Amino acid sequence: MTKKNDLLSIGHTAFDYIIKINEFPKPNSSATIEEMKNLHGGAAANVAVVASKLGLNTSLLSAVGDDFLHSKYKLSMENLNIDLDYLIHVKDENTSTAFVHTDSNNDQVSYFYWGASSEFKNTPVDEEAIKNYETIHLATGDPDFNYRVSKIAKEYNKFVSFDPGQDLHTYPDENLNSLLKNVDILFGNQFEINSILKRLNLNINSLIDLGPKTIIKTMGEKGSIIYDDYDSQINIDAIVKPAADPTGAGDSFRAGFFREYLNGKSLENSAKFASSVSSFIVEKLGCQTNIPTYEEAKKRMNEFYNK
Repeated sequence: MTKKNDLLSIGHTAFDYIIKINEFPKPNSSATIEEMKNLHGGAAANVAVVASKLGLNTSLLSAVGDDFLHSKYKLSMENLNIDLDYLIHVKDENTSTAFVHTDSNNDQVSYFYWGASSEFKNTPVDEEAIKNYETIHLATGDPDFNYRVSKIAKEYNKFVSFDPGQDLHTYPDENLNSLLKNVDILFGNQFEINSILKRLNLNINSLIDLGPKTIIKTMGEKGSIIYDDYDSQINIDAIVKPAADPTGAGDSFRAGFFREYLNGKSLENSAKFASSVSSFIVEKLGCQTNIPTYEEAKKRMNEFYNK
């Protein structure tokens, strides 16, 4: 039996190499790595892990390689009671791997090896997974697979969330347009939302007409904007903390938002809680190394927005 706060997160699981340098090298040169850690990541997995830590019942539909099966990453998910029944195991392949380079200005350049995630395009959608969860979150992943999921999810009248993230450039315009018609809520940073509008020749109102009735645009230290109706918006201030690493802030924002919104909270309150959750993540290196408890995130939220 499904519950209203069940969340199925679909997309990448990845091993992250978080690399800090002073400045990006020019072509045909090199840069000294100041710090490097191998951590857990992948947008869909980040959302599932953070949401589970905050108290949501979550499941992960992701493609993984042999290196994941006996890893500490898998064990940590099992300890959080994340449902892993829908994982796609790709034999003789590595799990997706991200190499994220951050310079002294907190600008980032990333290299991503799809690995096992390349199998998404050849994999039929597991309809049982879609039927068993009320909310479907499409994170970074294969464009065709995500579209097929969105189509089936709408047939079952599921709530569909979409966050193309850094994979936005892999979506052909026609595919992106078709997928957005099946979406209830669209997440993206300011660059991603602006890119969607430009590519599809839309404005916020016509994008709402196309499909997503709620659009949440995040802008880092400038906060976020919620578009939920024509010509109206809700501005949310960011809770700014000293940032050790911006990686994973967006995914944790989505997870924090779901924790409140799927439990009946307003868009505004959900986004404020999301801002609080992401403010913890950036304080340490890695996407999953400083996940707050629900109580900790709520306390910081109340202290900031009620002052």
